[in-house]
Amino acid sequence: MTQFAKRISECSEQASKIPEEKEEDHQNDSVEEEEEYPEEVPETRTVTEVMSTNKRIQRYLIAVEYIGTRFSGSQKQLNCRTVVGVLEEAFHKFIGQPVSISLSSRTDAGVHAASNVCHVDVERISKRKPGEVLPPHDSSVVRRAVNHFLQSEGDIMVTDVRCVPSDFHARFRAQERTYFYRILSGPEPLSVFEKDRAWHVTEELDLRAMQEACKVLVGCHDFSSFRASGCQANSPIRTLDELHVSEVVSTALFPSINQDSPVLSSIDNSSKLGMPNGGSNVFGIRKKHRSYEVTARARSFLYHQVRLIVGVLKAVGTGELTVSDVERILKAKTVTAASPMAPACGLSLGFVKYDLPEDDQTDAAESLETCLDPVSRKRRLQ
Repeated sequence: MTQFAKRISECSEQASKIPEEKEEDHQNDSVEEEEEYPEEVPETRTVTEVMSTNKRIQRYLIAVEYIGTRFSGSQKQLNCRTVVGVLEEAFHKFIGQPVSISLSSRTDAGVHAASNVCHVDVERISKRKPGEVLPPHDSSVVRRAVNHFLQSEGDIMVTDVRCVPSDFHARFRAQERTYFYRILSGPEPLSVFEKDRAWHVTEELDLRAMQEACKVLVGCHDFSSFRASGCQANSPIRTLDELHVSEVVSTALFPSINQDSPVLSSIDNSSKLGMPNGGSNVFGIRKKHRSYEVTARARSFLYHQVRLIVGVLKAVGTGELTVSDVERILKAKTVTAASPMAPACGLSLGFVKYDLPEDDQTDAAESLETCLDPVSRKRRLQ
């Protein structure tokens, strides 16, 4: 056992089981992102007010990144590997008791996240002296400890932790969400380094036409034509604050050979990697694809909205549809009018925006001081 693992084992503290908060009716805050809605594991629920008045419990806001390929979505499901399930297991190993994790944004099986956000409530109770309440773990300790128990997973990592007030909700406090969708265009098969990371389109794409089509969809609209069946949102009205597509440099995640590499010094400038057909005359160096990135930003999205939009944009890029067709599809207000949905593999949740309070670690320690029994308080002062 490594030295850090021993430290984690020694400092792991028990916490009372934290049931999920009761979800109130937030009609204006409904968020149905790009996700599946399978049958979820039933969880114990309690009234939010009970949780918020317990000053011995610290709420942490957790940012997490993951490759969605081997996950059956984000929400906890029976007999399936999910993001929430893996995170809850790691926290259980850390603090010694089950926890309930609430995500800001659900994601489909195969959808990735550069930064998804969740919150979790933890009460730190001493193992050596049962019943003794200890100060909350520092956020940096939580990040290191949970990542220690996640390292064997290989496709998920906690990137940031913040102590927040007990009424701060990762889902309902989110101000906007940004998704990215990656398309690789070209006849060559995808590199093994790109597999399950992008949508491979063999045809050439008309970037200018796709950009014009984006303008039709930006703003507040009835997005019924871009709303998959089974969507739980009360209304199809959404405001798309940003939607654009751009061509980006085409580089594999690994290995990376840039245009200034000595390996390419003898290659003519027109054939360098990073160009659409770069490396075509060099043995052992594969042709590069044209890489396109679709960015979609809004406060909330309908079920499969982004993937349905990308499907239409791709059809515009290949010439199957025109900009006028996009206007027609939007006005039709039925999903049957839209093009086939883009696959999950190209989609990533890029960023969830919050108006975050100051780190609540100090306040939590002061609140803890007021609820400690006299004996525990005396021990802390010694």
